[in-house]
Amino acid sequence: MRTDFSPDELSAQDFYRLLTAVIVPRPIAWVSSSSVEGVDNLAPHSFFTVASVNPPIIQFTSVGAKDSLRNITATREFVVNLAPLELLAEVNATGTSFPPEVSEFDAAGLTREAGLTVTVPRVAESPVALECRLHSTLAMGDSVLVFGEVTHAVVASGVLQGSHPRIDLLEPLSRLGLDEWGTTGPVTELKRIRTADWPGDFRPKDRSES
Repeated sequence: MRTDFSPDELSAQDFYRLLTAVIVPRPIAWVSSSSVEGVDNLAPHSFFTVASVNPPIIQFTSVGAKDSLRNITATREFVVNLAPLELLAEVNATGTSFPPEVSEFDAAGLTREAGLTVTVPRVAESPVALECRLHSTLAMGDSVLVFGEVTHAVVASGVLQGSHPRIDLLEPLSRLGLDEWGTTGPVTELKRIRTADWPGDFRPKDRSES
């Protein structure tokens, strides 16, 4: 038995809550940006992914016209900081709708760290920062997709095994439904099966021979 839901029968907000409860877990882009007036903004965005491998482009979605979007459109640069479990309270605090003249860095008690390729500050307490130059934006309904080309990446040495970031040391946060947050929990390693190694016959049978 299943229960049906239609976007034509629910309010946009109710259907949004349904989507965010089942499209989980969602990684968090903890985006720092700066206004033309010099106010440093910091906000979590949970619609976030890799958009291109070469060139390296990442994408997050601004639901509505937020300060992050306005700043990035004006200055054409931003930083995506990793949101770790140990900074849950601070990440949540930066989601508060402060007025544009208030910096979330200061409100949440976070430290600014100078970027290498952008003028926007990084979050010093975060183990990972991806400096980005605005590639493009795409309006989609009531939201705007923001694409940024990664110009530099920095990772805390303590979370690296060789050159590979260890997921158990990063402890990234994710968003779930309502006010729920998640972490990675148990991690399973499983290599992708090559076609040549597939057990048995995966090809459909020729029904004309039956």
